[in-house]
Amino acid sequence: MQKIDSKMKTNIKIYSRLIATSILLTTGIASFAQTGTAGGTDQVTATGDQSIRPFKAEIPEAAIADMRKRIVETRWPAKETVADQSQGMKLEKLQELASYWATDYDWRKAEAKLNAYPQFITNIDGLDIHFIHVRSKNPNAMPMIMTHGWPGSIFELLKVIGPLTDPVAYGGKAEDAFDLVIPSIPGFGFSGKPTATGWDSDHIGHAWAELMARLGYTKYVSQGGDCGSVISQRMAKNHEKGLIGIHVNMPATVPPEIAKALTDGDKAPAGLSAKELEAFKTLDIFYRKSTGYSGMMVTRPQTIGYSLADSPVGQAAWMYDEFAGWTFSGGDPEKSLTKDEMLDDISLYWLTNTGASSARIYWEDHSNNFNAVNLTLPVAVTVFPGEIYKAPKTWANRAYHNLIYFNEVNKGGHFAAWEEPQLFSEEIRKAFKSLRPLVK
Repeated sequence: MQKIDSKMKTNIKIYSRLIATSILLTTGIASFAQTGTAGGTDQVTATGDQSIRPFKAEIPEAAIADMRKRIVETRWPAKETVADQSQGMKLEKLQELASYWATDYDWRKAEAKLNAYPQFITNIDGLDIHFIHVRSKNPNAMPMIMTHGWPGSIFELLKVIGPLTDPVAYGGKAEDAFDLVIPSIPGFGFSGKPTATGWDSDHIGHAWAELMARLGYTKYVSQGGDCGSVISQRMAKNHEKGLIGIHVNMPATVPPEIAKALTDGDKAPAGLSAKELEAFKTLDIFYRKSTGYSGMMVTRPQTIGYSLADSPVGQAAWMYDEFAGWTFSGGDPEKSLTKDEMLDDISLYWLTNTGASSARIYWEDHSNNFNAVNLTLPVAVTVFPGEIYKAPKTWANRAYHNLIYFNEVNKGGHFAAWEEPQLFSEEIRKAFKSLRPLVK
């Protein structure tokens, strides 16, 4: 056994204090969450409580100071050995972002954005679900639940709240109005973190149906991109009570024979149209060069979670890499989103310690979210040019047997509502127009 000298005793004391500080910060955020502020806790409460409680985001100042301190004290890796982004986010770019994050970025402004809207917490199946609920002034507004994705959050949907709930103020008509319910996926943001397995997209879809019923909506539509697309499609597949249709901007349309060719590394099948061939080539490149993040979260979310929970700069790099690849920006996401907008999202993950818990939805679903579904409920699709792949209408018709709307637009990417809120809102209005008589 190694003898413990005075220097080692001193180090042990230092590490003990650091661990104690970390525990205090974590439990501080947890206690705030349980009293209606802050959030992102490992929390399971009695399932009989169906109350809806007001919520306000208010992260403890100590947690924000700790985040800044960790950013400044980052131990940086060696510089990449290539001139492009093929090895991931470039060192110089990340250092520039981190410098701004540690000195000029203001999380309190992000909180103010959230707190400008009515927020609530309700417990469903033992887990606290955080959500924004904005009712339109129009009494005939169509109820819609909208779901974010990864590496997004409710922040990516804030800019469409105004255009969708008050369309007249944004160039629309009063009859285009929606009531909006915007929840945080379990394990994300201010929703609780599941402490057991089973919170896959099917379960979340059931929870969303319960949420809409709890809010008094008997008929409604669902919208989503990324994870939100998957959840909306699972809701449609399971014919959740009250759901009359969905809109997705990351559709699941890849036919089985195309999916097999991509999996086997084969050439594109003969007879594809120009748009189908383009989709095949895009997916082939994506699967071969850009799915490292997914492979890690599908198989080892806990392993990557340790790094994401320990380093805010590690969290930023993990997310910014996808902002660069998935926005309609040619690899420069600041052409589509501001630094502050991206840091609002990244900071939310860090301050709620949801790097690992958010990754687990990939492990839970363990599925390819582009492969064709088989839905009979009404489905609307908007294809944005910067999406991971551009779904051809021929494929959409095979996957969605009641395709009520399909449109290709000329700008916007994976984070469509965040990048192009006005265009996105116009698409949603048109997409659900034919279903409005069903909710009156």
